[in-house]
Amino acid sequence: MKILHALAAIGLLFTCAVSAQQPAPYPSKPVKIIVPYPAGGVADLLPRVVGERLSQAWKQPVVIENKPGASGNIGMEAGARAEPDGYTLTLAPTGNLTVNPMLFPNLPFNTRKDFTPISVLAASPNVLVVHPSVPAKTFKELVDYAKANPGKLNYASPGEGSGAHLAGELLNIEAGIQTVHIPYKGLAPAVNDLLGGNVQMMFAGVSTIVQHVNAGKLVAIAIAGPVRLKPLPDIPTIAQSGIPGFDVTSWYGLIAPAGTPGDVIATIHRDVAKTVSDPAIVEKMVELGLIPLGNRPQDFARMIENETAKWTAIIKKANIKPQS
Repeated sequence: MKILHALAAIGLLFTCAVSAQQPAPYPSKPVKIIVPYPAGGVADLLPRVVGERLSQAWKQPVVIENKPGASGNIGMEAGARAEPDGYTLTLAPTGNLTVNPMLFPNLPFNTRKDFTPISVLAASPNVLVVHPSVPAKTFKELVDYAKANPGKLNYASPGEGSGAHLAGELLNIEAGIQTVHIPYKGLAPAVNDLLGGNVQMMFAGVSTIVQHVNAGKLVAIAIAGPVRLKPLPDIPTIAQSGIPGFDVTSWYGLIAPAGTPGDVIATIHRDVAKTVSDPAIVEKMVELGLIPLGNRPQDFARMIENETAKWTAIIKKANIKPQS
């Protein structure tokens, strides 16, 4: 009997030891999403909408932490250096994964090696808008005017190497026109100067410009994405207007540090996909001018590769120099 009791005790201790080694189901504590941009923009509002629903599903808080600066590189570095356990994620806009590695050659992290893609939450097609003083109401009229007046049209962007800058250079290349890039330090001053007529045109997210279009302060010329947008249903795409395949769509992806366990990545993706397909969330995203996605990690990885190749070519053709 003593031997049996001893064996039973050993078995109990072994069971307890094994149980102690089993990780708690994910998530068992709050989850943080780093946003590498200031509060208030789409890059901040989107993860808050998604995070609120995830916190309900996970029964754990989802905390948004804004870490702006250096074109998003400060927040991206914080995300890359986080513990790879699924409890610190990063909201990464298109440019941070596909453009910044070319424009900032001395980044303290590697976007390909230091992150694991989870899912793209949503896409945000850009809209080409002009000041009402520009004598063009359609894409064809704008291109014809630009060809007749090379170098006369200026286009604004939030900064060198931004999505709006690259969109303008892509338009120059594809349409065979010459417009001049005017970089600003941020979106707000760029839009303000466009509204004041100090610059003539700009590519911007629909949520940024739709109120000004509806008020007659700006003229929407064309959608720079693959489909028309609900907030501007009568505005055709650039592809429909003469340049097949023209697509400058921003997107916002959720990424984790490299080395995050595969089962944790799978859990996050499953719940993100479920969240962004919920009708109430879809409605909120549409109000922000977004198209919900929720694609698989492997599809997200393919998007990063394709977009990187695309913008590498544009940067070289436009002779955009790396920044120190």
